[in-house]
Amino acid sequence: MTTTPADLPEGAGRSGQGLKLLAVTACPTGIAHTYMAAEKLARTARALGHEIKVETQGSIGAENVLTDNDVREADGVIIAADKEVDRSRFAGKRVLAVGVAEGIRHPEQLIERVRSAPVYGGAEGEGAGARGGAGAGAGAKEGAAPGAGGAGGGRERSVAYKALMNGVSYMIPFVVVGGLLIAISLAVGGHPTPEGLKIAPGSFWEDVNHIGTIGFQLMVPVLSGYIAYAIGDRPALVPGMIGGWIATHGELYGMKDASAGFIGGIVTGFLAGYLVVWIKRVEVPKFARPIMPIIVIPIVATTALGLFFIYVLGRPISWVFTHLTGWLSGMTGTSAIVLGAILGLMIAFDMGGPVNKTAFLFGSGLIASGNQTVMGMCAAAIPVMPLGQGLATLIRRRLYSEQERETGMAALFMGLFGISEGAIPFAAARPAQVIPANMLGGAVAGAVAGMAGVADAVPHGGPIVAVLGAVDGVPAFFVAVVIGTAVTALATVMLVDVSGRRKDGGVRAGVAGGARVAGGGAGVTVAGAGGGTGSAAGAGRASRIAAAVADVPGRATLPGQVVEGDAADGDVSGARDDDEASGDDEASGDGAEGDANGGRGGSEGAAQVLSGYLTVQTVKTQLDADGKEAAIREMGELAAGTGRVADVDELVRVALAREAQGTTGLGEEIAIPHAKTDAVTAPVVAFARSADGIDWGSPDGTPARLVFMISVPEAAAGDEHLRILALLSRKLMDAEFRARLQGAEDEAAILCVLGEIH
Repeated sequence: MTTTPADLPEGAGRSGQGLKLLAVTACPTGIAHTYMAAEKLARTARALGHEIKVETQGSIGAENVLTDNDVREADGVIIAADKEVDRSRFAGKRVLAVGVAEGIRHPEQLIERVRSAPVYGGAEGEGAGARGGAGAGAGAKEGAAPGAGGAGGGRERSVAYKALMNGVSYMIPFVVVGGLLIAISLAVGGHPTPEGLKIAPGSFWEDVNHIGTIGFQLMVPVLSGYIAYAIGDRPALVPGMIGGWIATHGELYGMKDASAGFIGGIVTGFLAGYLVVWIKRVEVPKFARPIMPIIVIPIVATTALGLFFIYVLGRPISWVFTHLTGWLSGMTGTSAIVLGAILGLMIAFDMGGPVNKTAFLFGSGLIASGNQTVMGMCAAAIPVMPLGQGLATLIRRRLYSEQERETGMAALFMGLFGISEGAIPFAAARPAQVIPANMLGGAVAGAVAGMAGVADAVPHGGPIVAVLGAVDGVPAFFVAVVIGTAVTALATVMLVDVSGRRKDGGVRAGVAGGARVAGGGAGVTVAGAGGGTGSAAGAGRASRIAAAVADVPGRATLPGQVVEGDAADGDVSGARDDDEASGDDEASGDGAEGDANGGRGGSEGAAQVLSGYLTVQTVKTQLDADGKEAAIREMGELAAGTGRVADVDELVRVALAREAQGTTGLGEEIAIPHAKTDAVTAPVVAFARSADGIDWGSPDGTPARLVFMISVPEAAAGDEHLRILALLSRKLMDAEFRARLQGAEDEAAILCVLGEIH
């Protein structure tokens, strides 16, 4: 994925103020996280005026591969991956390496951090040598930064985790192919016998079954080999694969009817990888160095590991694996329900993250041993999150924006194909409501599947595996998925609704000190700053805002909240799309007690724009400044009126320092300066217009006429800063929206238009 020169603002890249960046994204399964991180990085870079090319290392292989010319011209490289990525090609470049989730959640933060990331100095030819931590000495030049985590890093996954996920990512295709071929051959060519489905000897379907069996036989060696490869590079591949093969053949260490299974494969993978790393550190004569990686290291490591496993580790690990498999196979009734619930909770917790992958590996690793019921529990839980969130957007549409409803349709589609990451956008937007609902639905689905003894022959989930014939107990499987999906959807709707009602409670609290618009049988309230004393002009301004907002269909108070009420008591309740305030603007009751602008307390109590960070206090119809620095100071003083800015001078200094790194002028007559500093005690957004426009150094050369200033404390700089910036950037690309914002007559009208941002 790349933002092409045609897509970029003119002047971006090395010749302009923007950066020329490269990125690589990869997740263990290579399905959803890989491409979601790529999309987020590409969009954010473009919004910030940078050029970026993103290489995705997905399940179908590497796409949009970075060339030598790309690397030569790049200012920095971002690696957002949970599997090992070859860094040798980036020697001499600033490299920031983090987990793939960081690319999805904090792309703007990564683009900022890569500016100061350490220069990677991997030795030529040692692609994966400097694999962070333990492997650094194998391939990094002296003084290089192992892992290249970047300034202030610490978010990159550990070597052990990335090695394990690397092995899993290469193992999955073998199990999928093997499991599906076995399932199809049994479903089509098998016939029932007292011992189960049997395939006629010498038939076509028996050959298909044999091919599938080979896929299963290669699963553990591949897992072991690529765990070793991620730690010790190419010399570790052979000892890792041979060690994995030994682990699955118990007859080699006196266990004729058992083996060490996938647990043994994981052990041999790590042993082979770290053994090779240790051997690489041994000083050898110069003449022997060329043959070390292709002859000496593989032979020594393979022999030592093989003999050690045969004589020492094989029997005890086989005993553990055999008893674990037997214990799981014997689980019925309550025990199976508990196990299914636990696995469902893990699958649903982080939707493709490390906890999810732990449960997934546990289930898929037992498939080859003949225990497919554990994977059946996982398979039933995997689609529940995206299906449940998608269903929630259908059954309570008013709780979601149009974009969220579109995302819900995509999530439904992804759920049908067992891609749990489809629920991530909802979890990112409402974690406190969505994650518990997901976990509840996942636990229910896993428990129902465990109770019914559902089995899955392939390491995947969702209705697709049942359609392809990989599931044993299809009716029960669908019952588990449907129940889990319904539980997730209903729990999500309930929690989101409760959260909304709490916010409405804040509105009611603000009503006591607010100004009310009376007339016609419907009351609309704008909260004041209870306890303060305001002027009649202030009350009139509040009523003017309320009346203007009430003219927007489906909205009352400030945009984003819908109210209906009795003119007599100003009560605020749920949603009706036809409420309008009628009659003359009239401030009545205790309206005069509130601050003219809604006040600090009032703005928090009232319905809010951009989560309450942008209020009538932080809106100015026309800037007095005619230059960027003066405009930023004026915007800072505007934000200070909320009481959330402790030091205006420091806020202005930080904002100007950010401008020095690269303009925040987006083009299209828009500028979004922003600052992350503890001079701000809470997030605040200010907006102002400039009639003549201000030269902001925008890539398209247009003067800034619409200026937003985002100010957040350091502690909130991650999610909130990016969320606000993303919301603004997306909506401001709409030319019709910008025109209405330019044409709004006063603060009230401006707030009405800005209320559409959600």
